[in-house]
Amino acid sequence: MEENRVLFGGIMSALVSCIDEEENVREDDMRRLMRWHLSEGFTGFYLTGGTGEGPVLQKETRKKIVEIAKDEIGDKGKLIVHVGAIDLRTAVELAEHAAKVGADGVSSVPPFFFHYGEREITEYYRAIAESCGLPVLMYASPLSGVTITVDMVDRFLDIPGTIGVKWTSYDYFNMHRIKALRGGNVNVMNGPDETLLCGLSMGADGGIGATYNVMPKVIEAVYDNFRKGDIPAAQEAQWKANRLIEVLLKHGVVCGVKDILGKLGYNAGYMVYPQKRFTESEQAAFRADLDKIDYWNEYV
Repeated sequence: MEENRVLFGGIMSALVSCIDEEENVREDDMRRLMRWHLSEGFTGFYLTGGTGEGPVLQKETRKKIVEIAKDEIGDKGKLIVHVGAIDLRTAVELAEHAAKVGADGVSSVPPFFFHYGEREITEYYRAIAESCGLPVLMYASPLSGVTITVDMVDRFLDIPGTIGVKWTSYDYFNMHRIKALRGGNVNVMNGPDETLLCGLSMGADGGIGATYNVMPKVIEAVYDNFRKGDIPAAQEAQWKANRLIEVLLKHGVVCGVKDILGKLGYNAGYMVYPQKRFTESEQAAFRADLDKIDYWNEYV
């Protein structure tokens, strides 16, 4: 009998990396942020992905974040570590470290920058899976520059240890086709925050998102009401979430999330240079738009 691949579900935050200018981890802020998310019902965390700025962090910083996260939550939640890197050697080293620390799974975008063929992409994932022995979740993101097809995922699942995808795409037709592979024994986590309800409706096991960091109760309301079958309430929660997401998309998602967290008492630091940092006028405009949707009273 085939082993169960559906290992992750519910709501998991794509955790921001709380770091200072020298990439020292702001450990106290990171721990308190994780505790807040868990208290709101999150099932775990996706570390050092796009939101966590993993591809532009030094590997030792990435390792430190994973170590702190595991120490903080123990068995109270699941940890998926994004290990994607421009070179396979680093990806494998990070995957081995994730296994040593006690993470529950690893994930990676396909290898990027050079235009790799499917054979090379397959061998990239095979090397990661064999190196760490942890469940592997493909990160299907347009940022990688690789178009993930249903057939590609089907062949990916032939690699021992692979379990499914984090699907960051609005193509819910193909997401459902992926979920139907192997008799439905595929772990699919929704990526786009603004269409979480769409993903759940088309079979996703849960969601992983950046904006979840700053509105856990609203995102939990989408998931919980969907699970209860109260679709109108789930819709209302999704539409409420989208009002904030619209503001973040306008001004900058990760820098906006970090700015909000700072106001909430979690100093997440700056984005890794040269990624966007608010000027004073940009910050003022962003916060004015937050006031228009009554963020400070309605979302936390």
